[in-house]
Amino acid sequence: MAATPQTVTIPARPPWWKRSWKGFLGLFNSRVATVGFVIVAFWVLVAIFAPLLTPYTPTEQDYKAQNSGPSAAHILGTDDLGRDIWTRLIYGARVVLVMTPVNENIWLPIGVAIWGVLLGLLVGSTLGLIGGYVGGATDESVMRVLDAMMAFPVILLYMIIIAAVGASAINVVLAIAIVGTPGIARLVRSLTLDIRTRDYIRAAELRGESRWYIMFVEILPNARGPIIIDAMLRVGYAIFAMGTLGFLGLGLPPPSADWGSMVSAGRRYILSGSPWAAIWPALAIASLVVGLNLLADGLREETLRYQ
Repeated sequence: MAATPQTVTIPARPPWWKRSWKGFLGLFNSRVATVGFVIVAFWVLVAIFAPLLTPYTPTEQDYKAQNSGPSAAHILGTDDLGRDIWTRLIYGARVVLVMTPVNENIWLPIGVAIWGVLLGLLVGSTLGLIGGYVGGATDESVMRVLDAMMAFPVILLYMIIIAAVGASAINVVLAIAIVGTPGIARLVRSLTLDIRTRDYIRAAELRGESRWYIMFVEILPNARGPIIIDAMLRVGYAIFAMGTLGFLGLGLPPPSADWGSMVSAGRRYILSGSPWAAIWPALAIASLVVGLNLLADGLREETLRYQ
């Protein structure tokens, strides 16, 4: 008697957003990633609720407490103008992560560092997709221009851009985007070169889909993992860049609560026994960048587990 054929049901693969959500929840299985998440969440929350966490404004001066140490009135001390350091730190975090000042009255949602990375991600991903998928002379032209940009030292390129267009929040966003675009484009191009050989890309081509559809609907979503991790790391690089530009006097114009400018102004008083104005913003920059790196490492491990 012939055996009855068995029907094997292959479970459907969950959509990408469910796999990504599982990967995010899996972050808390890693102590390192959890520490990174806590650090980043701390700075995001104090930035959002900054007006509720201090009775001062970032420009308010107390001439009776210049360069004072931590006290009940000023928990982290004051700078050389008597401004509360804690207040300037949390308002500085707001500019970095939560809100971008266009002028005194107009603020954009999302901070300077994140806007810079997002803009660089948009331009770099587009160039990388075009170069990797189209290939040929188009690829050579795009990559050679980007290679020429990468030949410049990063700090020098930042200084050239800001010196050319002037110091402001919007110009810092543009500088971060321009400097980050070549690296993002090279990453996306390398991913595109691999993905374009897959069977589902061939199937899309046989269906007669356009190049733009294939690049942005078929290739880009399947390259999202490394791109997201790289973008998170680049936010940390952008924060370092903002601190460096502020330290050199090329960041946000005064009296903005810019962490780099705070370090630059406070370093003059370190040897005189008042290191607080330099130490606290330096620690803020370091802690936020370390937190982003730890979070990115944990996210990479967990998302790979749920691919």
